[in-house]
Amino acid sequence: MFTNRVAVVTGGAQGIGQAIGAEFRRAGAHVCIIDQQPNDYFVGDLGSQADLEDFARKVIADYGRVDYLVHNAPPLMKGISACSYGEFNYALRVGVTAPFYLTKLLASYFAPGAAVVNIASSRDRMSQPQTESYTAAKGGIAALTHALAMSLAGKARVNSISPGWIDTAFTQYEGPDALQHPAGRVGNPLDIAHMVLFLCSDKAGFITGENICIDGGMTRQMIYHNDFGWTLQPDRET
Repeated sequence: MFTNRVAVVTGGAQGIGQAIGAEFRRAGAHVCIIDQQPNDYFVGDLGSQADLEDFARKVIADYGRVDYLVHNAPPLMKGISACSYGEFNYALRVGVTAPFYLTKLLASYFAPGAAVVNIASSRDRMSQPQTESYTAAKGGIAALTHALAMSLAGKARVNSISPGWIDTAFTQYEGPDALQHPAGRVGNPLDIAHMVLFLCSDKAGFITGENICIDGGMTRQMIYHNDFGWTLQPDRET
C-alpha cells in the first residue's frame, strides 16, 4: 500500500516520530525526516523559516512529490512562571507555524490521495499546571487541522491525533500507573504510529478534519475526590 510512496515526518529522529518513520519504511515508503537531532536525511530547526524552506527544496529535489506529511515535532513545554516571551513564541513557531508553513511549501507537490496528519496532544483539551507553551501549541495544531482540511479539500485529507501518556522507551508499567488507564496500560509509540498509517491509507478515505484521541480512555474518565479510590492530596506550603 505504501510502496515507493513519500512520507515526510517532522521530529522523526526519536520517540513517536522515529516509530512513525520506521513503520512507513517497513511498509515500503521513502521517509524524509527533519529533526534537530542527528538523522539520515535533514538536520534542521523547525522554528527556522530558512531551514523549513531548505528542507522542502530537498524533499522535492529528491522525490518530486509528497504523499504523506506528518507534523510530529514537539514544542517546548514551559509554564507561566518560567516561560519567557521568546520561549513562548518559539514553542508556537515549532508547534503551529512550522506545520502551517511546511504544508504551504509542499501543498503544490501533494500526490493524488495525499494525507496530512498532525500530532496534537490530549493536552489540547486538558492541562496540568505550568504547561502553557506546550498546551497552547497543541491546541493550535488541533484547530489548524480542521482549517487545513477545508482549505486542502480535494487535494489532501487532514487529520490529527492527540496522544495521552506515551512512553517512548516502551517501558512496561504495572500498578497504579497502568491501572488508572481504562485500557489497563500506558501507551507506546506504536499506538500512535499505527493510527498515523491508518489515517494515511485508503481505508481512511472518508475521514478528514478529525481529531482522534489515543490516551487509553483517560480523558473520558470522570474523577471526583474519594470516588472509586481517587483521593485528592493537594500540595500545601508550610
